Amino acid sequence: MTIDFEPENEDEVASIIRAAAERSARLAILGGGTRGFGIAGADAVLSTRRLSGIVTYNPAEMTMSALAGTSVAEIEATLAERPQMLAFEPMDPRALLGSTGEPTIGGVFAANVSGPRRLSAGAARDHLLGIRFVNGEGVAIKSGGRVMKNVTGLDLVKFLAGSHGTLGLLTEVTFKVLPLPPSAATIVLSGLNDAEAAGAMARVMAMPYEVSSAAHLPESVRGRFLGGNLPEGPATVLRLEGLSATVSARAEKLAQACSVAGPVTVLGDEDTRMLWREIRDVKPYADGTDRPIWNVSVAPTTGHQLVAALRLETGVDAFYDWQGGRVWLRMEADPEAGLLRRFIKALGGGHARLVRASASVRAATPVFEPEAPAVAALSQRLREKFDPQGIFNPGLMG
Repeated sequence: MTIDFEPENEDEVASIIRAAAERSARLAILGGGTRGFGIAGADAVLSTRRLSGIVTYNPAEMTMSALAGTSVAEIEATLAERPQMLAFEPMDPRALLGSTGEPTIGGVFAANVSGPRRLSAGAARDHLLGIRFVNGEGVAIKSGGRVMKNVTGLDLVKFLAGSHGTLGLLTEVTFKVLPLPPSAATIVLSGLNDAEAAGAMARVMAMPYEVSSAAHLPESVRGRFLGGNLPEGPATVLRLEGLSATVSARAEKLAQACSVAGPVTVLGDEDTRMLWREIRDVKPYADGTDRPIWNVSVAPTTGHQLVAALRLETGVDAFYDWQGGRVWLRMEADPEAGLLRRFIKALGGGHARLVRASASVRAATPVFEPEAPAVAALSQRLREKFDPQGIFNPGLMG
């Protein structure tokens, strides 16, 4: 992949985009280049990775502003000194996708990258307070600030988060951070099938133990976590975080409550932190292949039904995050986009995003779930407003 433009400030970004708009040249917008979506059909590639640096950090107010190309590693290292964190736990996709580069904070918010703690802390966009971006006409725009608010009746912060660079190029982001939990533990409930695990996680999330994350790792993937050292059998895993004394007390009570459903093991702090990093980064499918990977969001009670239906029709492996509401699917051969999306619709709706596939498959398969007509009409009006020439990330518009 060749980078054609690497601007070092917002003025340079605006100038490049204005010139592209004048000649209707289509631009692929990249952060650190770790995901690579949006390249197909582009006339040039524009990277934000030289738009780098922390602008302000106020630990007392738990807010930070950074240029969009600032690496997530730099931000997390700075926060760890306080100690604070990005509570939405963005994944590092490099092992899964076989990519290089450095994940950037602008890329994280542009893709709304949210990890296992989304159950308790919310998605990336829920932590975004303000943005600066350049639209498809080369005009720099500021929205939001250090407090949550709408601007002129339109919440541009929420629209840009998760837009994957199709509405504008983020140049600066302001976001809230949270204290880093000093202690963590994981309850491992062994032996449940997918349906039983969905029911168990639903019951646990209704209990007063402040579970921050809940996932289910079927036997097909269980051995690929923690170096194969999880207990035998499918693992339903429940994370607790906080002060050491409270975590210990809650873990004891939750383990007792779960023991009626099957064997229970408690993981300590170090193993807990490693396990949830591996869940976050989809470690079982970081296998060096380009077999299709889907990130599916559905109701927590229907994730296991979706997987069961797919297994009757095609080869698929899966594990569950977000209490079963996020399903990571690895297809054995064909991506089966039509089949997958038909089943999602039949089960009440949801969203499927193609995360990994060969170049030929990605060229022939829509990356995102087709939008409902009303939503599609709104999306089109937004793109016409912010990118009237349609120059941004053409590879995502198919």
